[in-house]
Amino acid sequence: MPEFGTRALRERVLRAWNESPARFREDANTEEDFALGGYRDRVVIELAQNAADAALRAPVPGRLRLTLRSSASGSVLTTANTGASLDAAGVEALSTLRASSKRDDAGTAGAAGMAGRFGVGFAAVVAVSDTPSIASGGGGVMWSRSRARELVEGVPALADELERRGGHVPLLRLPFAMDEPPEIPAGFDTVVRLPLREDAVEPVRRQLERAGAALMLALPALESVELDVDGNVRALTAEHRPPGEVVVNGAVWRTAEAHGEIPAALLEDRPVEERARPFWQVRWALPEDGLPEDTPAVVHAPTPSDERLDLPALLIASFPLAPDRRHVAPGPLTDFLVERAAETYVRLLGGLPVSPRVLALVPGPVGAGELDARVRRGIRERLPDAPLLPHRTRGRDAVAVDAPAEFVELLGGEDGVVSGLLPPEWPARSPALAALGVRRVELADVIDELAAVDRAPAWWHRMYGTLAAAATDALGAVPVPLAGASPDAAAGGGVRIVRGPRGLLIADGVDPGGLDVLGLRFVHPDAVHPLLARLGAVEAGPRAVLADAAVRAAVEESFDAEDPDAIAEAVLGLIAAARLDPGDEPWLAELALPDDDGDLYPAGELLLPESPLRALMADDAPFGVVDAELLERWGAETLTAAGVLDGFALAKGEDVNLTGLAAEAETLELDDEDLWAEDVLRRIGPQDLPPLVPEFLAVRDLELVDDSAGALRVLAQPPWRAAIVDPVHVALHDGRRVAVPSYTAWWLSRHRVLDGRRPGEFRLSGDEALAGLYDVAPAGFDERLLLALGVRTSLADLLDEPEGAQELLDRLGDPGRSVTRAQLGGLWTALADTPPDMAIDPPDHVRTVVDGGVEVVDAADALVLDAPDVLPLLQGQPLVIAAQGRDERLAELLDLPLAGEEIPGVVQSEGEKRPVPDAVRAVLPDAPADYLAHERLVVDGQDVPWWTRDGEVHASGVNGLARALAWSAGRWADRLMVEAVLRTPDALPDLLAEADLEPWPSPREL
Repeated sequence: MPEFGTRALRERVLRAWNESPARFREDANTEEDFALGGYRDRVVIELAQNAADAALRAPVPGRLRLTLRSSASGSVLTTANTGASLDAAGVEALSTLRASSKRDDAGTAGAAGMAGRFGVGFAAVVAVSDTPSIASGGGGVMWSRSRARELVEGVPALADELERRGGHVPLLRLPFAMDEPPEIPAGFDTVVRLPLREDAVEPVRRQLERAGAALMLALPALESVELDVDGNVRALTAEHRPPGEVVVNGAVWRTAEAHGEIPAALLEDRPVEERARPFWQVRWALPEDGLPEDTPAVVHAPTPSDERLDLPALLIASFPLAPDRRHVAPGPLTDFLVERAAETYVRLLGGLPVSPRVLALVPGPVGAGELDARVRRGIRERLPDAPLLPHRTRGRDAVAVDAPAEFVELLGGEDGVVSGLLPPEWPARSPALAALGVRRVELADVIDELAAVDRAPAWWHRMYGTLAAAATDALGAVPVPLAGASPDAAAGGGVRIVRGPRGLLIADGVDPGGLDVLGLRFVHPDAVHPLLARLGAVEAGPRAVLADAAVRAAVEESFDAEDPDAIAEAVLGLIAAARLDPGDEPWLAELALPDDDGDLYPAGELLLPESPLRALMADDAPFGVVDAELLERWGAETLTAAGVLDGFALAKGEDVNLTGLAAEAETLELDDEDLWAEDVLRRIGPQDLPPLVPEFLAVRDLELVDDSAGALRVLAQPPWRAAIVDPVHVALHDGRRVAVPSYTAWWLSRHRVLDGRRPGEFRLSGDEALAGLYDVAPAGFDERLLLALGVRTSLADLLDEPEGAQELLDRLGDPGRSVTRAQLGGLWTALADTPPDMAIDPPDHVRTVVDGGVEVVDAADALVLDAPDVLPLLQGQPLVIAAQGRDERLAELLDLPLAGEEIPGVVQSEGEKRPVPDAVRAVLPDAPADYLAHERLVVDGQDVPWWTRDGEVHASGVNGLARALAWSAGRWADRLMVEAVLRTPDALPDLLAEADLEPWPSPREL
């Protein structure tokens, strides 16, 4: 088994490192620079390059197989190639950075294009593998980072450097002979095996996937490349056909090549290795079908560099590379090769068939980078002298006239008016022609007079083409053929001719055939030309045609038309082409269409056979079922866009004028739309200008529903749901927008659509203040929908509604409702706290407190309690009671008398004036100075505990005195505290301390 001199190589390297640790550091850094810098993502291309070089040296046809296998134990990239086997010199080259074994192959490199020129490409394997190996020539060699590290650790002089590098050592400097090299597949001479590091698998996979035609063109020594990625096999083949043609996987590439010996003066600044190989080569490859998408837009030198080249051909040239192996090195040699590349590209163009396609290959002036710009500049300098135009005319000898084709043909005909005139297929305004040096002549006067002729529409189209660049002021009366048959078929070639295109329609995405029944005048499709639009014809797509006033008039009059079916056919065709959504054009609902009995109905009064509305609408609803044949011909989508109903119809509008809607000056054909508009106007208040609804959406035909429950279930789903839950935004003249309930939500809130009742008769669970007055909303609908419908949420929200207070009063007066004693006071207090301008109608019945119980009584029998001192005189009297201070407002709202005004209130006992104890003032700072103490306080013949209505404080006993003082001081809530102080003055400190423990009101309550 050959050793390839690996032992001697290792000994020399280790000895050199031992004698000079700096050399060790230099080798490690250099290998890292190549592997992680210039060659970091080049392992596939570098292995292919080595295979091509081996094929050249043999010489044999180059074949390469790259195989990637992934498994749980790891991934391995294996390459097998034909060609010269590895020898000791090759192993030494692979293990000696910057030293190539190819320097003796100079003749081969110049003649056949050997790719490898630096001897370091194999360093790319370091970026992906820690244990690369090669089997060739009956033996094998491998490199191992772990074995290399063991050897380095045995050199004491390298200990410090090894520690600084974290144990990292150069991989390729220490080769090892293999006792059992990898097996070489039959038909191949060499195998390279690379166990991949985990982080390298995907980059290598991507490199294999990107390998394409550029690889075969850059390495012509390779005739075939097989790429096997985990069993997915792809093959690249290259067939070189003389002269200048290469077929890669069936795709034909045109090539032009130049090569020669580099003048010595150009190599003076290049490394010795390059000076020993003084040959240059330039090759351009142009695909017949354009560059494949995966072709890197870079210069290949000869393998891909990082120099951008945005030209439609592949450039492969022996440009000198900078140390990073990524960019072309500047200098005289590069300048020389740029010129050769420019010459060769022009020669490539000259070898192509004469065709305007060559213009796409003329480079523009702006390059993707400096090198690209220099190559472009060199090409463009040579193009004017290149015979690339018809009759192999040079660009500087040619002329292009910017005129219609017929005029160009005339000018370049037998008379030869313009020498060197290019045919019309060569676009006169092409920047590429200017780059070729072609002189362009502008058209000064091409039209003198146009005679009216009678021809087929296609002829008119060609004629318009001759006038496309002409001045339009002389063409206003140009004849135009119309779509549809002429009334006199014998005249005008069977078409009707009119003078002047202004006002005519040009079909854009519609078939004008049959549209003349709508009163429209279309240019005949065969005659349509952009010139007509310049002269006043209107390009009209389906939506634009539908918007034409003639179409709307035809729809409105379709019931009285001579042929309603023809109108329906034309309109439905436009709707289908326009792909309208239901409700986009509400007026289409007036189109006359047949029902299943053949009777004509407005489209908006027809239902699809499977429409859920058939089960929801009332028996007398004015709906028919659309004709089955019509449905089969046009489909449900087109018919519903015309207004035929599948579900509820949606009304859509823009900038709806609420004032006009309320005054019935405008209409959307919606039930009670004027009342909704009036309600919205009341909500937003008076405005200087009419408020508008920029985007309006509503559900139609709600008034025709018989099954409200079923309808609501349908409406709760898209697309109708949005018309309920999304509020309408009203735009005001000052720029503000106000959100109000939508029309649909408003309409539903006023009708018995929820369990047979209006939604406002229900409440959401939560606020118990409305318990008993409103039932909890039935299940089955989400909260957002219920809120939009007007289901009550809270007492506060109810009273914020314009009619909320009135509704609450009416429900309080309903004896069928249940309200607890604890609720009632809060409800009357909330009503009393409504704004002063709140207008309500006094109720006929009110809910009162009678001797501690709750009763609904006639309003005429009720009094509003204005002070608690009269309670002993009101036994059995129905009382309306709110919190202190609300009595007058509540009496005003309810139009009820105050209780104190309905009794005489005469004090009939004598009292003794006494001072109010000082201790009381700690609780009631505003307490009166004295009071009248009665042993028995009699008012209107009855004993009462206290009385304050005559301006004096009368009291009988501690209990009465405490209440009299608290009421007089406006501190009714403190009456029990005052009573405790009066009974036990010495306990005042403790009582105050206890009071401090009671919750304080929040700052908002204060």
